[in-house]
Amino acid sequence: MDSSLILEVMLALGAGMLLNLTPCVLPVIPIKVRTILREAGEKPATRALSASLFAAGSLLFFTPLGLATALLHLQWGVLFQSQAVLIGLVIVLLAMAVMNFTGRGLPIPPVIARMGGDRFAEPLISGLVSALLSSPCTGPLLGGILVFALTRPATEIVIIFMAIGLGLALPYAILLLKPGLLDRLPRGGAWTDVVRQSFGWLLAGAAVFFAQSLVPAMLDKALWFSLVVGIMLWIFATSIRAADRASRWAAPLSSLPSLALVYLSAGIWPAPSQGIPWQPLKAAQITEIASLHRPALVEFTAQWCLNCRFLEKTVYRDSRVVQVLRAGRDVPLQVDLTRPNPELQQLLAAYGGDGLPFVAILDRHGREIDHLSGLFTADALLGDLNAIHR
Repeated sequence: MDSSLILEVMLALGAGMLLNLTPCVLPVIPIKVRTILREAGEKPATRALSASLFAAGSLLFFTPLGLATALLHLQWGVLFQSQAVLIGLVIVLLAMAVMNFTGRGLPIPPVIARMGGDRFAEPLISGLVSALLSSPCTGPLLGGILVFALTRPATEIVIIFMAIGLGLALPYAILLLKPGLLDRLPRGGAWTDVVRQSFGWLLAGAAVFFAQSLVPAMLDKALWFSLVVGIMLWIFATSIRAADRASRWAAPLSSLPSLALVYLSAGIWPAPSQGIPWQPLKAAQITEIASLHRPALVEFTAQWCLNCRFLEKTVYRDSRVVQVLRAGRDVPLQVDLTRPNPELQQLLAAYGGDGLPFVAILDRHGREIDHLSGLFTADALLGDLNAIHR
């Protein structure tokens, strides 16, 4: 293994860990916390096996994904362009939401249960689902690593993807292995049961998020509205039934992540400020970019990209960004990759992109002067916009 590959593997491990900090992995928090709390107080050998299985579940997803990337040149998140994958994921998330509300574990076949597999099937499946849910969006450093990976031999591409999977699972494997950290986790008491139930709403919200790529826009808003009503009714009913003060406070506080997911993903309430007036870019219009004779901003997004939603709620609504775009008469173009489109995906690759979110900054001749991938700040985008106006 040469030194450059070793460096990329180390960066991939770090990028996988940083991926845990992006909004894209918000829906997987209940799955991981559920696994960790399940193992609290167990023997070291049991926790070590659970940590290994959780990491193995993550590798079970990233290893075939790396192989597919090497052989088929798949782009990051391309699986979520498949309606079959989205339907299956929505079903799994809804099933996990029900399990959180009822307190039941994963349904394990009797044969596996008799062999003791019911104890360890959950961390393996949790690691697998967590990795799957994290894949639509790229995090810090990940975009560059994926671009680098495509230039390497197939074996090295798989190694890099496995390193990303290990990095993603590493923080939770450490929590499973470190007894001192696990001892600080809340256990017992009526309020912890309320928190567990609240995770069901976050999983249900994730199901709605991925379902919005499958349903008409009208039904999309109705689903989000129904989810908010359900959360509010649950908070009210739980607070009324609560026998202690901690449980009454736990209901509204533990619902905040679910409401944050709704805020990032849904358009059911007015925006605080007007954002960038994006113009849809179709495949047939790609050749027209060079003839605009004006600077352009080309954003690549998708309905299943939660990090894209985060940027649209923050960076793209920053008044400084909007003002610079208007003053420079820049053309804001938006490419929707919710569904497969070879021409638009080739355009993403031509700009150096291998995942979402991604935005290319073009000069008045249609030449790319820079691009930003993953999550970035308004200041980073302003720096590039000001550069094309000098």
